[in-house]
Amino acid sequence: MKNRITEIKRILDDKKAENIEIIELKGQDYIVDTVVIATTLNSKHGFSLLNYLKEGLKPLGEEFVRVEENEDWTIVDLGDTLIHLMTESHRKKYNIEEFLSELGKK
Repeated sequence: MKNRITEIKRILDDKKAENIEIIELKGQDYIVDTVVIATTLNSKHGFSLLNYLKEGLKPLGEEFVRVEENEDWTIVDLGDTLIHLMTESHRKKYNIEEFLSELGKK
């Protein structure tokens, strides 16, 4: 699991995602064990990051269970990990890391 998260972070960092945050929720009452949140520079950057993740993770046997994407927010479901790629405005607006951090304290 750690190697997978390390690889996700490396790909996002190498491709200029900003403010990458990893929230561990294993053992908490949430739908996944880990959430990765990263800020995109713009909508095209978010789409590019998704493609880089696919290129980097699929050869390692990673299964992309579901992907939801729009101009401001892309959600990648890897089964036990969710990746949120968000524009800065959407990240500030929804502030999901605060919600998840509170969940992790329970």
